[in-house]
Amino acid sequence: MNNKPLVLFLCTGNSCRSQMAEGFLRSLAGDRFDVLSAGTSPASSVHPLAVEVMAERGVDISDQQPQDSADYLGRISVRHLIIVCAGANETCPRIFPGMLNRHFWPFDDPASFEGAPEAVLERFRTVRDEIETRITDWLEDEA
Repeated sequence: MNNKPLVLFLCTGNSCRSQMAEGFLRSLAGDRFDVLSAGTSPASSVHPLAVEVMAERGVDISDQQPQDSADYLGRISVRHLIIVCAGANETCPRIFPGMLNRHFWPFDDPASFEGAPEAVLERFRTVRDEIETRITDWLEDEA
């Protein structure tokens, strides 16, 4: 990490939504922000469909790994804590050391969607697009 403001995306499993958000922000504004993501109960790996739909946008998240939010709590100064799911919003401490801004951007969990493979893939694309739009809008406000 260097002197750029740190953005931490927080989710429950850190396998889909927060990973996609991390990838988008790093791709769109990695020159302006340091970017991390974590989970309150991290999965063992990033969901393969999250990797696939991000690749469709030209963003490679295949090397990202789920991280435990406890690994960061009290160890890093977070300028923007962005919580992307209701579960993490309920379990995350209200005060994160060094945090200046706490945002709650709830997105549906595409990994919980059940249906035909094509329908599940489409759900991942929908959530990906919602995350991209929200980050793009936020970056305009942060300019």
